[in-house]
Amino acid sequence: MLPESVNPSSVANTSLPAVSILIVNWNGAAVLPRCLEALAAQTFRDFEVLLIDNASQDQSADNLDIRWPFVKVIRLEQNLGFAAANNLGARQARGRWLVLLNNDAFPRADWLAALIEASAQHPDYAFFASCMIQANDPSTMDACGDVLNFSGLAWHRDHNLAVEQKRDRPDEVFSPCAAAAMYDKTMFLKAGGFTERYFSHLEDIDLGFRMRLLGERCLFVPEAEVEHIGGASFGQDSEQTVYQMQRNMVWLYVTNTPGSYAWKHLPAHILANIVMLIYYSLSGRAKPVWQAKWDALLGLPEAVRQRRQVQMTCRVNAREIDRLIDHNWLAPYLRGRRSKKLLKAGR
Repeated sequence: MLPESVNPSSVANTSLPAVSILIVNWNGAAVLPRCLEALAAQTFRDFEVLLIDNASQDQSADNLDIRWPFVKVIRLEQNLGFAAANNLGARQARGRWLVLLNNDAFPRADWLAALIEASAQHPDYAFFASCMIQANDPSTMDACGDVLNFSGLAWHRDHNLAVEQKRDRPDEVFSPCAAAAMYDKTMFLKAGGFTERYFSHLEDIDLGFRMRLLGERCLFVPEAEVEHIGGASFGQDSEQTVYQMQRNMVWLYVTNTPGSYAWKHLPAHILANIVMLIYYSLSGRAKPVWQAKWDALLGLPEAVRQRRQVQMTCRVNAREIDRLIDHNWLAPYLRGRRSKKLLKAGR
C-alpha cells in the first residue's frame, strides 16, 4: 500500500496502479462531486479513476481535473449505456483490479482497502460485492450482493433490511451489484465483459453468471461499505427501468442457464414473465412491460447464438450452478416481506 500522502495521479505516471476505478456518468451533476470526494478520502491510494461520460448535457464532467486531478475523463459522443461504457473503460484500464462505482454511490474511507484486503485473504475469489447502504436512509440496507432465482428473476440480497441486522462476515454470493463491485480484470475481459445490448440493468447478473460458468467465485465483503442512492439516472421504477429489467431477464435466462436445467426451470421462468406482465399492467405500466417482452422475443435468435458461445466455455457442472441459485418459488414475489412461514412454504 502506498503512503496516504501519495496522489494516485503521480503514481500513474511511474507505474501501473493496483486498481482502476470506473465511473460511468450521465448528467450526474447532483451526485458526482460527492462520489469523487469519497474517492479522494480513500485510505488505499494505489488507484486510477477513469470517468466515462455518456454525453452528459449538464456539464457534470467539465473541469474535474481542477478539483480532482486524479480523474481521467473519457468523453463519449452519445449515451452508450452503462454496459458499453464500462467495457470501454475496462479496455483502457491499467490496474490489476477493476472496481466499478456508480456516480450515486459514496464509499466509506476504508472501502477500497477492505476490498483489496479481501482479495489478498481470499485468492480463490475473482470478484467481490460491497456492503451497500441506502444513502437516503442510512438505517436501511440496499444490497449485500445479488440473488438469482431459478425463475430468472434477480434482486439485491437483504434489500430494506435494518442496518443493525446486516451480515458481519464475508460469505459467497451469486454476484455483486455493479454499483460498487470489484473484478479481476483478466477474468472480466475473459468472460466478455458486460453484454452491451442490455444497455443497463441485469448486466451485472449476466456477467456474474458467465464468470460462474467459468468456475469463478464471488465474495461479499461486509467491511466494504458504500452509501448508494440508486436510480439516480432513470429512477428506480421508471418506465425505462421496467423495460430494460423485463427484457433483459429473458435474455439472461436463455443465454446462461446451463444444459437440461434450462428446460427443468422453464415453467418457473414462464410463470415469472406472466406475473410481471400482470403486475406492471395493473400498476399502470403496461406499455413498457409488454414492449419489453415483445423485444425480448425478437432478440431470442441473438440470445441463442450467444448461448452457444457461453455454454461452450462452461467449466463447471450444471449442478454447481443450481446450488448457487435460489429455488424458492415465492421469494421473488415476497421481496420486502419477511414472512418465514410463506418463504418456507415456497421451498
